[in-house]
Amino acid sequence: MAEDEGIEEETADSEALEADEPLDEQSAHRLFSVYAFNSAWDSIEKEKRSPEDIEEMISLAHVSSWHWTQRDDVGSKNRAISAWQLSRVYAEAGRFDEAERYANQSLEIATSGDVGPVFTGYAYEALARLAGENDQPEKKEQWLTLARAEAEKVDDPLDRNQLVKDLDELA
Repeated sequence: MAEDEGIEEETADSEALEADEPLDEQSAHRLFSVYAFNSAWDSIEKEKRSPEDIEEMISLAHVSSWHWTQRDDVGSKNRAISAWQLSRVYAEAGRFDEAERYANQSLEIATSGDVGPVFTGYAYEALARLAGENDQPEKKEQWLTLARAEAEKVDDPLDRNQLVKDLDELA
């Protein structure tokens, strides 16, 4: 899940906040939720990470998640994305029990809220990733099948294509 449209929109707002505008509490949460999310994403994309890089990546994902929960405008979509990112950083760190906890949390949020199929698909993607890491090919295939079914429901072609691409990389 590359930066989704909600995150991209927030990036522009956070850049504006960096100028001369004083930060109130909500502005600070908006700034730090997006900054930490994007920084954690940069760490996910690194090919090689030191143990310190891994700890920073995990910390950034938690910081982002916490700041999102403090925002007045947080919704199920943001919470599902945060849980997905936490699952991903823990998977990247090889800490699969924690990754599974957050993947399940992402799925629970996505299926209980009105977040759309792309985010449900990514929750399934996280679970497929973990099944692959845990050498469970049947479970991995089940999760991928569910994720692909969600991808077919995604209206936005860019979101659908990104999800399908990410699923194909796991297959």
